Amino acid sequence: MPQDQPSDDSKLARGARLRLPLKITTISWWDLTHALGPILLLSLAAIWLTVHFVRPAPPSAITMSAGPPGSSFALLAQRYRTILARNGITLHILPSQGSLENLERMKASHPRVDIALVQAGATGPEAAAGRGNLVSLGSMFYQPLAIFYRAPKPMIRLSQLWGKRIAIGKPGSGTRALALALLAANDVTPTAPTRFLDEEGVAARNALLTGQADAAFLTGDSTPPAIIGAMLHARGVRLFDFTQADAYVRRFPYLHRIEIPAGAFDLGEDLPPRPITLIAPDVELIAHSDLHPALVDLLIEAAQEVQGGANVLHAAHVFPNSATYGFPLDAEAARYYKSGDRSFTYQYLPFWLASLVDRILVVLVPAIVVLVPGLRYLPQLYGWRINTRIHRRYGELMALERESLAPLSPERRAELLERLSEIERAAILRKIPGSHAEQLYLLREHIGFVRANLARSQAGSSSTPSA
Repeated sequence: MPQDQPSDDSKLARGARLRLPLKITTISWWDLTHALGPILLLSLAAIWLTVHFVRPAPPSAITMSAGPPGSSFALLAQRYRTILARNGITLHILPSQGSLENLERMKASHPRVDIALVQAGATGPEAAAGRGNLVSLGSMFYQPLAIFYRAPKPMIRLSQLWGKRIAIGKPGSGTRALALALLAANDVTPTAPTRFLDEEGVAARNALLTGQADAAFLTGDSTPPAIIGAMLHARGVRLFDFTQADAYVRRFPYLHRIEIPAGAFDLGEDLPPRPITLIAPDVELIAHSDLHPALVDLLIEAAQEVQGGANVLHAAHVFPNSATYGFPLDAEAARYYKSGDRSFTYQYLPFWLASLVDRILVVLVPAIVVLVPGLRYLPQLYGWRINTRIHRRYGELMALERESLAPLSPERRAELLERLSEIERAAILRKIPGSHAEQLYLLREHIGFVRANLARSQAGSSSTPSA
């Protein structure tokens, strides 16, 4: 045979080498699935927790506690409803008596109220209990306090109201809460001859004009510029000038000093005839701490549209702002006031689409956190699975070998040989990657070693003469 002509044995060997990788490099999908399964399950669990607890979808409807029908609180709520409706959010409005009732509803679990307008100063120690889950979305506007009274000459201190009939507002209203706080600071209490009347708004104005009251505390709906101007035109009625405004602001941090220039309410009649000072608490928009962040942005934007302009009481862009009194500022609201705009996705996409994209982005974070390290260790997990399977066969082989050391009957030896063949078949039939081929063939060598020992022991026992 020529030397350059390969022998049949070498052809077979080379063929075996060529065919071998095709069998060994096949992926074991069973082991890959078991290695990848825990990673995928952890990722899905992280995504589920994120979607349902970290960033759920914004609700399609919320409930707001506003104020009496026709009040400024109620009218503002109606404007909020129109703005929210543009983004597919339905705002349900519940009428109320005012700030204190709004606060009580926010603290109550049934019926659930999501947001409410609450006058600063209406959250004294007796109203503060149970508000741990409430946050503020910021101050929305001033609610000026106007005190009208009848007197032959101007009053300069509230203590001069002692002994008068004073309309301080209905129970549960922010007007009454503020009036009681200011009068108590001046030692004016409802003891004879001083009388506190539960009149508010139009009823309080009429009581003053008809002589049934000597003074009336008016805030909010009762003190728009037109009403103040009308009251100043009434004969014998004066508007209290807070000459001690700085002292009140120091003592009650939720109050603000407001300077009203001469002629602000009536240029033709020059009313007031000289600059006058009023005080005003802020009105905050209160929410539950779990209010969806996207709704926080929408509500602040609605407040900017409704209250961001200028009027007699303040310049443009003063409200809404991040000032809070008695409630912590919501974290999302703080971000909005600092950045001045909504989050990136909500700036350029419709609300429903931005919500979806925002949730997808949030979902990707836990998925990446779990998947990237998990996929990094996937080869090790896959290799561990293959090694475990091979090592399991070694355990079976060692147990069989220990049993073969004892004296064996021909039937028992045949059973051991059959078990040995089963171990070998199990090792061969399961797909093994090429990286573990050496371990596989080493296992088969050891199987052959045990089989040879069994064959030698059988030959030795058959050659031994019987007794």
